[in-house]
Amino acid sequence: MMIPAMLYYLVFHYLPMYGVLLAFKDFKILQGVWNSPWVGLDIFEKIFHDEYFFTVLKNTMIISLYKLLFGFPVPIIFALLLSEVMNARYKKLVQTVTYLPHFISWVVLAGIFFTMFSLEGPVNTLIKLFGGDPVLFLADPRYFRSILVITSIFQGFGWGSIIYFAAISNIDPQLYEAAIIDGAGRFKRMFYISIPMLVPIIAIMLILSMSGILDAGFDQIFNMYNVQVYNVADIIDTYVYRKGIVEMNYSYATAVGLFKSVVALILIFAVNRLVKLIGGKDHALW
Repeated sequence: MMIPAMLYYLVFHYLPMYGVLLAFKDFKILQGVWNSPWVGLDIFEKIFHDEYFFTVLKNTMIISLYKLLFGFPVPIIFALLLSEVMNARYKKLVQTVTYLPHFISWVVLAGIFFTMFSLEGPVNTLIKLFGGDPVLFLADPRYFRSILVITSIFQGFGWGSIIYFAAISNIDPQLYEAAIIDGAGRFKRMFYISIPMLVPIIAIMLILSMSGILDAGFDQIFNMYNVQVYNVADIIDTYVYRKGIVEMNYSYATAVGLFKSVVALILIFAVNRLVKLIGGKDHALW
C-alpha cells in the first residue's frame, strides 16, 4: 500500500532535485544540465546584488507573516466555538459550507473576488450607498495585502479546522462532566480543558506552518495580482515564475528557489527548537 505514495514522492519530489544543479551552472539548453559550464556561486552573488530581489523577499515575509498571524488562530477558534453547538444537523451544515471554498480553484475564487471588489461590484455599491467614492481595491497597494489575507482565511479556515475538531472529539468527556459538576460554564470549560488539551497539536501545526513561511500563496497571488501592485504583492514564487518560465532565465530562477528552500529548512528547525524549549519535547516534531 505504501508503494504508490513512495513512487509519487520519488518521481515528483526527489528526482527533480537533480535540477538544483542549475543554480550553480550557466545553463545552456542545447548543452543540457550536465554539460553546461559551472559558475559556482556567481548566480547567488547576482541575486544578492539585485535590489528588487529584496523587495520580493520582503513582500513574501510580510504576506506570509500576516497570513500566519491572522489566519492561524481562526481554525482553532472556529473549531472551539462550533464544538459547543449542540444541534448536530446545524453543526454539519456549517462544517460543510465552510469546507467548500477549499475545493474551489483559485482561478474561480479570483474571478469571484474580482467581481466583488470591482468598481461596479457589491463592495463598491455599498460604499456609494453610504456616500463614498468607489475604490479599485485590487489595483490599490494600500488594500491589496489585506484582501489577500482575508480571502486566504476565507478559503482555508474551514478545512484547516478539521484536525482541531478531531483533537477536540478525542478529549475525555469525563473531564467536561467533572467541570460541569464543579459549576464551570462553557467558556471556562473551553479555556481550562479544550485549549490546554489542544496545545500539542497547535504546536505541531505551528511548526508545519513555519516550514511554509516563504510560501505566501502562489496560486492565490498569481490569479489576483497585477502590475499596479507588484511593489507590495510580488513574492518569491511569482518572481521565480517570471524569471524561469517567462524570461527563460532558468539558472537564476533555480538559485532563487534554492535560497527559499534553505531558509524554510532553517526556520522549521528553529521553530521546532523554540517549541521544545518552551513546551518540552512532547510538543515538538523531533
